[in-house]
Amino acid sequence: MAAANSFKAMMLRPALPRAPRIQPVLVAMAPLSTTSSLAAAGSPAVKSRRDLSKPTKKTFNKKKTGLENIKKPAPGERKAFRKRVVLSSNSALAVQGLQTLEAGVLADPQSAATVVELPDAVVDQLRALGAFRPTQSWGLFRKPHVLVRKETVDMVARMDKAVAAKEVAKIVLTGSRKSGKSTALIQAMSHALKNDWVVINIPEALDLVIGHTDYAPVPNTEPMQFVQPTYTLNLLQNILKGNRAALEKLKVQQKSSLTGGLPEGASLADLITNIREPDAAWPGFQALWSELMQPGRPPVLMGLDGLTCANIDSEYRDPSFNKVHAHNLTLIGHFFGALSGAAKMPNGGVVIAADSASTTRQRHPSQSLVLEQLEAGQAGRAVPQPDPYLRGYDNNVYDGLKNSHVLRLEGVSKDEARSLMEYWGASGLVRSVLSAELVAQKWALGGHGNIGEMERVVLQDLKM
Repeated sequence: MAAANSFKAMMLRPALPRAPRIQPVLVAMAPLSTTSSLAAAGSPAVKSRRDLSKPTKKTFNKKKTGLENIKKPAPGERKAFRKRVVLSSNSALAVQGLQTLEAGVLADPQSAATVVELPDAVVDQLRALGAFRPTQSWGLFRKPHVLVRKETVDMVARMDKAVAAKEVAKIVLTGSRKSGKSTALIQAMSHALKNDWVVINIPEALDLVIGHTDYAPVPNTEPMQFVQPTYTLNLLQNILKGNRAALEKLKVQQKSSLTGGLPEGASLADLITNIREPDAAWPGFQALWSELMQPGRPPVLMGLDGLTCANIDSEYRDPSFNKVHAHNLTLIGHFFGALSGAAKMPNGGVVIAADSASTTRQRHPSQSLVLEQLEAGQAGRAVPQPDPYLRGYDNNVYDGLKNSHVLRLEGVSKDEARSLMEYWGASGLVRSVLSAELVAQKWALGGHGNIGEMERVVLQDLKM
């Protein structure tokens, strides 16, 4: 047995000595760098995941970059930019040979279907009164011009006839959207300024009812009336700027608390200049109106644009948190008092309102009814009756408009359209030959003579 074991031991391969187990060698290496000092310094030891450097998160949101370098618009700057009015363009050609607006030009039937130029002095007065609208195309031409339409001659003739008889012409301008109602109001004010009348204009009734200006109740009034002090003060300043020459000729005749600091023989311009605080604005307006109603004073034209917004509930609230009707705001209520005849004007004058078809506000049903009845009566048609199943009629709105004359403005005639396009061509805005065929084409594409639509068709590329 021992011999067998020794034989097996001889047959087996001799055992080799085992090498010790290889142990890994950890060598700290610096990160790749082109700087020898950084490569030799080495990186700090990593003890946890928090010590690992996180990749930088890239953002592609451009709205958050550079906000600190953007200058924010000042208070009221965006509104001023939105409502700015540009009345001239140096790139337009100056049109020569056109008639200039004088005292009796708009009342002359021979001036129908012609374009007249507004004098610079009248333009400055109209700008001060807020007559021009930002949506109108005055900025495409060298100087403001207006087209004298047949309706313009009729309107101005009615105004002169009423003033000559010491009466009041109460006119409501209505019509389709962009049919020239605000421009007709500008023509009425231009005629009044050239005849040395005093013009009081409320540029936009919407500004009085949307709740953007301060207001305060008038004590001891039923229903409760509300004044708008800041707006009334600005209105008085605009009246002074637009009628300074006429107001400086009129002397103060009545004594009141507002005239205490005025010297003897002060003018109405001094009376308005003496009103510096909003709290005295409404008493100052009443004092000015009372002075203008004295015997021997010139006629007064009072205008309002945006009639639709002046017959609805405003955004103001009374102490019971009920909505305040627009007629309970003192300025609008005073205007409708003159339009209805409740406020007397012994020296004669004109009260004219332009309806608005461009606003999103819905027309009051009483306003629609009374205008339809007046138009039907003027044309000799059957007078429409109120809908017995419709609720919402307002007697105040109906009574405020029932004594007025409705003047509807729609499309211009082809002769008037040709005169207007000739003026556009002389200004360098129409390059085509003004043939009868071209005028008829633009007249048809422009809603059968709608001035705003014709401007869109002919001058659309220039407005972009």
